Amino acid sequence: MSSSFSFSVFLTGLTLSLSLIMAIGAQNTHVLRQGLRREHVAAVVAVCALLDVVLMALGVSGLAASLGQYPGALDALGLLGAAVLAVYGALALRRALQPAALQTAAAGVPVSASRMVAQTLSLSLLNPHVYLDTVILVGAVGAKQPAGTQGAFLLGAACASTAWFVALGYGARVLTPLFAKPLAWRLLDLLVAGMMWTIAAGLVQRSLHL
Repeated sequence: MSSSFSFSVFLTGLTLSLSLIMAIGAQNTHVLRQGLRREHVAAVVAVCALLDVVLMALGVSGLAASLGQYPGALDALGLLGAAVLAVYGALALRRALQPAALQTAAAGVPVSASRMVAQTLSLSLLNPHVYLDTVILVGAVGAKQPAGTQGAFLLGAACASTAWFVALGYGARVLTPLFAKPLAWRLLDLLVAGMMWTIAAGLVQRSLHL
């Protein structure tokens, strides 16, 4: 993977990663819960962020390497990725029309750091959407970036994932009252839908060589 850097590609990776990760889900709720309890926050944040980075790197580098000799297949994968993003955007819009408040329970029996790491790993790795989002979807978008700029794309995606989990874990006591309000999720989901559709449009344009 070349060391060439493109700020626009970096932003694509950043916005794609944020748009995929900013949703009410088991992993986000888990990080917020640990942040509220102030229990093993660093370990939970590190596991979630590192898993995302590793899986996204596998997706981008693996797809780019395996399909690099088959531009037609890469274009088809890019169009598939655009279709998935369009559907995700539609789902985000639907959530915005019927927003739900985030529910987290701060109470619970303390557990050891090793057990918390195991819980976080199982929660993340046993979720099939993790692989769809990171390995397949991020991989498809990253592999379709201009030659030599995949590193910039991965850097943007990694920065977004890391910043999000750090904000959730260490800003939990500030963020939880905000996201207990359905309006906050409505605005967030509208932003997510817009970002996903924008990236999907760009992916279609590159895949069809328009």
